Amino acid sequence: MSLHDEFVTLDYGSGGQKTAALIDELLRPALADPLLDALGDGAILPPDAGGSLAFSTDSFVVNPLFFPGGDIGKLAVCGTVNDLAMCGAVPQYLSLALILEEGLPFATLRKIIASLAETARAVGVRVVTGDTKVVERGRGDGVYINTAGVGRVRWPGLTPNAIRPGDKLLVSGPVGDHGTAVMLARNELGVQAGLQRGEMLLSDCAPLHQLADAACRAGGVRVLRDATRGGLATTLNEFAEGHTFGICLTESAIPIRPAVAAACELLGLDPLYCANEGRMICAAAPNTADAVLAALRATPGGEGAAIIGEVNTTYPGRVTLRNAYGANRILSKLAGAQLPRIC
Repeated sequence: MSLHDEFVTLDYGSGGQKTAALIDELLRPALADPLLDALGDGAILPPDAGGSLAFSTDSFVVNPLFFPGGDIGKLAVCGTVNDLAMCGAVPQYLSLALILEEGLPFATLRKIIASLAETARAVGVRVVTGDTKVVERGRGDGVYINTAGVGRVRWPGLTPNAIRPGDKLLVSGPVGDHGTAVMLARNELGVQAGLQRGEMLLSDCAPLHQLADAACRAGGVRVLRDATRGGLATTLNEFAEGHTFGICLTESAIPIRPAVAAACELLGLDPLYCANEGRMICAAAPNTADAVLAALRATPGGEGAAIIGEVNTTYPGRVTLRNAYGANRILSKLAGAQLPRIC
């Protein structure tokens, strides 16, 4: 896909094909830096006497600001902490930049900052610098947040380039919770969250640093990634594209909550492309995959972890999904935006 639109559309923020085109055809050529070209969840900076640092930044524009299971403040900490953890780093420091809209109630802002501070304390990261701007009424959607983070790399070498045929793919829990919970919180389509026997669907918004550390301690981990915008399918495409291996998923092995499946079926969405904010994908060597799975399940937040597929050479550069009858279908990157303003 190439940039041919006259104007930026919401699709360019989806995390899918158009986001990739924006990065590959505009940003990377203009900025031209090998640290950027790695396109990980964060950059691994050149080592000094104390080792390497990971550095990441993210902006948060979720609508609504408060949703079942989280809010924009909690999301802003978890999003950057998770990016650092996926780099194999121990998150240490965050910056906080607020873009506030004129007319935002201080009661709302206090609630957001309290949640952000509570999450940072629970993770053990310090907010050490920041900035605040205010824009005119009607031009800011309440509040936008940017956080950047720094952490010391504990587990170096986590990259899709390390993946080998025979490796196993794991996910740390059910997928699609965040995107579906936010969608239902908007209630734009008249769909209620109590889709399954009154169950309230919650976002999976949570820090992943402990799960990442547990997986790496078990050994044999090739790469970690949190499946945010574009969901599980798009993230795995980022692993496989341009490589001589492919990824084959087993449909029945992928954990999806019944309420998520029901909401997505009703609205014509695919949970494999729904955003997650507390789910980690891991590629692990075949001889350590069971140990990694056990480590994840023994760590809070990883109780629903599962091995969902394997790496092979049948369809190089592709991600396929095998159903119960043995038939395969190709899972491409997300085209367009299933739901904008999700994180």
